[in-house]
Amino acid sequence: MNDSSWGAPPEAGYWGPPDQGPVQGAAPAGPAYDAHNAQQTRPMPIVPDVPAHGGDQDDDRGAARTGGPLFRDETPRTPPHQDPSSQVPSHQSQNPQEPMSSAAQPAPAPPKKSAGRDLGAAIGVGVGLGAVIVASLFVVKAAFVGVITVAVVVGLWELTSRLAEQKGIKAPLVPLAVGGAAMVIAGYVRGAEGAWVAMALTALAVLVWRMTEPPEGYLKDVTAGVFAAFYIPFLATFVAMMLTADDGARRVLTFLLLAVVSDTGAYAVGWRFGKHKLAPRISPGKTREGLLGALAFAMVAGALCMQFLIDDGTWWQGLIIGLAVAASATLGDLGESMIKRDLGIKDMGTLLPGHGGIMDRLDSLLPTAPVVWLLLVLFVGS
Repeated sequence: MNDSSWGAPPEAGYWGPPDQGPVQGAAPAGPAYDAHNAQQTRPMPIVPDVPAHGGDQDDDRGAARTGGPLFRDETPRTPPHQDPSSQVPSHQSQNPQEPMSSAAQPAPAPPKKSAGRDLGAAIGVGVGLGAVIVASLFVVKAAFVGVITVAVVVGLWELTSRLAEQKGIKAPLVPLAVGGAAMVIAGYVRGAEGAWVAMALTALAVLVWRMTEPPEGYLKDVTAGVFAAFYIPFLATFVAMMLTADDGARRVLTFLLLAVVSDTGAYAVGWRFGKHKLAPRISPGKTREGLLGALAFAMVAGALCMQFLIDDGTWWQGLIIGLAVAASATLGDLGESMIKRDLGIKDMGTLLPGHGGIMDRLDSLLPTAPVVWLLLVLFVGS
């Protein structure tokens, strides 16, 4: 590269004196000196690290400095005689136009604690369901059996649909729905014996129905079908069996009230005071404080219900029933959370705004039903 690429002949303030020659920087002086030959033969001038003239605004020289900054806000290259460790970083420069560093900015305000659900929709749906249940429960008992049957069939549909979508498990819905409805009715008409017979026939129907399809996946499909038959309709049958007693409507009302109060106590106390996780790998939202709230609320409600609603019941029996309800409802909620985590879903459905699906409301009721039925039989008879 020769000096012609640097532009016009040297002017005042150029990097080297004009009288430097081609031999080690020395050129002959006097009128005999040929300026043209000097331009062609003298070496390229050495570019200093910090130019004495032009600086960064000189485009040509700025392009020749391969190690220097390309823009005005960059830090100049460290001169060879300067220790790089002593150089002040660019983000610590005293430039008044630089924005405040992130370390100096105030920390953002912590987000408000959210309840995690649409409370308006949840309360509205809960009140509506409660009105339907109470009306059917105290007007015509058979109508309430119909409500249980509808809930069972919808719950089976939600569970089998999620199994097919997420895991490819095809539990046969038709024999499950027919057998589940028969199971609830048999439990109401013939008691526990009728419920067990209907359960056995439903399992057999699942095995036979699945034989009409290819054998691949047969074992997992029928296993899921038998599990669904036991998990939803068989456990729901104990609610129908509670209804057969003389004070059956009040027994079912006590069962529903204790389950709802337990869930409400866990939700309210856990949302306000919850700090210690109960089962973080299963349900991160549940806390030990919420469990204590569920126990306290359910025991108080149990004592009141047994004292004033159940024939021959006493308050201390209500404390035991409330304690058992809080434990079984929590375990049932955790059990369905395990299923949903395995399936990789948040809710089983979307039929109930603010709640999710039918199964998201039955999760704590289903395992609680046999517990309450058994304790009521032991305390006050059937």
